[in-house]
Amino acid sequence: MKPFTMNRDTMNLPISDPRALHAVHELGRDEAGRLYSLRMRELFAPLGVDMTAVEALTALKIAGHSLGMLMERWAEQHGLSEGRMGVLFRLLRCGDTPLGDLAEDLGSTPRNITGLVDHLEKDGLVERVPDPDDRRSVRARLTEAGRVRIEATWKQGIDHQFEMVEGFSKEDLAQLRHLCLQLVENARKELAK
Repeated sequence: MKPFTMNRDTMNLPISDPRALHAVHELGRDEAGRLYSLRMRELFAPLGVDMTAVEALTALKIAGHSLGMLMERWAEQHGLSEGRMGVLFRLLRCGDTPLGDLAEDLGSTPRNITGLVDHLEKDGLVERVPDPDDRRSVRARLTEAGRVRIEATWKQGIDHQFEMVEGFSKEDLAQLRHLCLQLVENARKELAK
């Protein structure tokens, strides 16, 4: 196996930097024209076993990481984090929402949502209001400034997502969705054991 080397310019970059991600995950094409990670093939070739599943799941992890970095960069351009933008968007679509429901809807922890709402409240974008149905619960509500901020950005965010899937057919996207959610179902089964 040939030794792994990184370009001197990318060697000391944090992994969150896209140039470092590119250096670690250089891509090649197989005989059918499908992309794969050169590094993953290099690492697993000496094992002499079928690593198709590992390669596919690693590709999904790389894709998720790349998309997360892009979303974070886009949110930062609007003075937000990806998490804060998610809270604002959810409140725009759903109205006043209990913090526990925000955590569940956004796949986050209650503690993380509390921190996000704290920051958004400090910035004047969100306010806490009593829950009329449960006196022990608190709801988050968009302020007028929060509504203006998220209404000015959400459409652009949707457009960015369409850019990411340029060249995919509707059938490709339906299959991608299905395969990702099939992995979610399989992971849930494993976690339930």
